[in-house]
Amino acid sequence: MEPLQSTLLAHLSQVPDFRRARGQRFAWSYLLTLVAAAVAAGQTSVVAMVEWAQAHAAELFDTLHPTCPRIPSPATWRRLLIHIDVAALEQQVAAYNQALDQGDAVAGAVTLRDGQLWRGQAIDGKDVRGASAHGTHTFLVSLVRHESGYVLGQAAVDRKTNEITVAPHVLAGRDLTGTVTTMDALLTQYALAQQIRRQNGHYLMVIKKNQPTLYWAAALVFDEPPLPARPGESLTCQTQGKGHGRLETRRLASTTALNDYLRWPDVAQVLRRTARRVHLRTGHVESQVTYGLTSLPRELAGPAELERFWRGHWTIENRVHYVRDETFGEDRCQLWTATGPQALAVIRNAILSLLRFHGWSNIATAVRHYASHPQRALHLLGVPAQ
Repeated sequence: MEPLQSTLLAHLSQVPDFRRARGQRFAWSYLLTLVAAAVAAGQTSVVAMVEWAQAHAAELFDTLHPTCPRIPSPATWRRLLIHIDVAALEQQVAAYNQALDQGDAVAGAVTLRDGQLWRGQAIDGKDVRGASAHGTHTFLVSLVRHESGYVLGQAAVDRKTNEITVAPHVLAGRDLTGTVTTMDALLTQYALAQQIRRQNGHYLMVIKKNQPTLYWAAALVFDEPPLPARPGESLTCQTQGKGHGRLETRRLASTTALNDYLRWPDVAQVLRRTARRVHLRTGHVESQVTYGLTSLPRELAGPAELERFWRGHWTIENRVHYVRDETFGEDRCQLWTATGPQALAVIRNAILSLLRFHGWSNIATAVRHYASHPQRALHLLGVPAQ
């Protein structure tokens, strides 16, 4: 992969300084660097960030050469996170992550039947429970590249609405050519499917009973397929995987029988996915049936290609949301005032994408490494090596 022309710190420095010029003790870039480095070191709260910085103050000063060689107080760190222009921060981090994504052009790619590479991206929401527990509703909708987990965009959901109204804003203005956007049942909405198609992309949506007409039509066409069936109308593929103490067999069937009947934007295939899991230790067997639909036509994608996009959707849960909660302690963090939780989530997205770009598959190992080597953490962010 080619080196990026701009570093994460260069992008963060574009976020405007909200402070008044009078009485400033610390440079804006110095404060941003400390916060980003502490997150890269796996510090999960403001107090932990300050304590880590104080423990490594000598190394940080030797590398950063601040005009005021002191570690700011916890109150200063909190003020930065609470009052920072979070919209500008989101914009700069999204721009940086998109640059990472362009430098890793094969991540999330599936070779379709015509030989072209199409890339999957998942859109979903996440509740920041640590903030919400204190009464500050913080629910964020993210757009994430399949496989790599690069967060390409994120927006907050207002208390008076939900992620259905925010998802279109996350996708707005993007050229979706060559992409397949996946989502769960809540976001299976007519208007969102229409928007994705207008922006030259394709969609793969899960169908549940919140869309009863779609759900019962999908269930019926597989349980009682129309006769006589047209040649090639229904296709099936089966895959198998083993992990987490389970043997899973997945069977994805697709049909074009409903294309002329469903009132849905450019629907090309209706899907049924059956997952059968055997717990190897106990022998317990469980089965799950899920329905979906996609605008990808059969000449571009059959069941095998659609299965890869379907499984790729879980990147957003397994490689982003779960890691932010468990490794970065997002749901345990007690910063809840104003936009502080969102600002920290944005910085975590940036660090997580950066670590993935540099080849770290185990993020817990990565943050332990950078916690012990602060100068390497600074170099990762874009501070020149000494």
